[in-house]
Amino acid sequence: MDLNALRLFVDIVDAGNLSAAARKLRMTRANVSYRLKALEEELGVQLLRRTTRHVEATPVGAGLYEHGRNILAEVAAANALISNLGNTLQGHVRLSVPTGLGHALLSPLLVQFKHRYPDITLDVVFDNRVHNLVSEDVEVALRIISTPPDSVVATEIGVVDWVVCASPAYLAAHPAPLALGDLRSHKIVCASPVGQKLKAFGTRGQQEQREQVSLDPALSSENFAFLKDAVLGDVGIGIFPLYAIARELQAGLLTPVLTDYRISVFGSRLYMLTLPNRYQTMATRCLLTFLKTELQAVWPRLEQR
Repeated sequence: MDLNALRLFVDIVDAGNLSAAARKLRMTRANVSYRLKALEEELGVQLLRRTTRHVEATPVGAGLYEHGRNILAEVAAANALISNLGNTLQGHVRLSVPTGLGHALLSPLLVQFKHRYPDITLDVVFDNRVHNLVSEDVEVALRIISTPPDSVVATEIGVVDWVVCASPAYLAAHPAPLALGDLRSHKIVCASPVGQKLKAFGTRGQQEQREQVSLDPALSSENFAFLKDAVLGDVGIGIFPLYAIARELQAGLLTPVLTDYRISVFGSRLYMLTLPNRYQTMATRCLLTFLKTELQAVWPRLEQR
């Protein structure tokens, strides 16, 4: 059996449908379908049951998938061993990171990684979606979420502290909010979930009861740099993860409010996500170790209140 045909079959099962597999493989759907049909004709068995939206492995196909995945993992291990027999570590890693986190903390770290490991090729995707790592062909994803999905291996990097803040000029012209519900009377600048109301949660002091408020942002975007400029320009009160505004807080350009609250908006922790059944090359393992060590070393936290 041709190894490329086996890899195609495994990729189709991993992706869940022919269209997703075609995007991952950078092929047309018709080409993927043609090559799958040729493999089935060569073997004389049906490997997949096709519907308009997904594919399902037949019993024979499921067995071939398990063997194929193991074979491809061994081939990847052999290639990694050969490529790393020299003096420098080599390989290719596709990494997905949230846009704001990427610009605020990750960019300088990834530049440092490239200087340290010049022969490792990085393909960095800036994206805020919760990825399907298989269909997007991503080896490592960093995501801010509260609970990671069961389908991935999650390594916690740190707790995300959210800060409610405004410019001194805005607070001089508007009364500062004293309770979480007071945010309703202010213009809110914040990222907003698609198709949903923005909900802010908070616990005050030592109280365990959590307060909640629904908000309609006056200005929303996935770009934290843009939102930060708006708050610095006195547009309204912003809600940001600490890593996005730590320098501005330290410089006094932004003033925190509701400091007796522990606020949460979206996710509460930063996780590093990988697939449990994908062989990790030495380059991928090197990046995972680097990111965990370096990110935890610079990860900002609020003083305990």
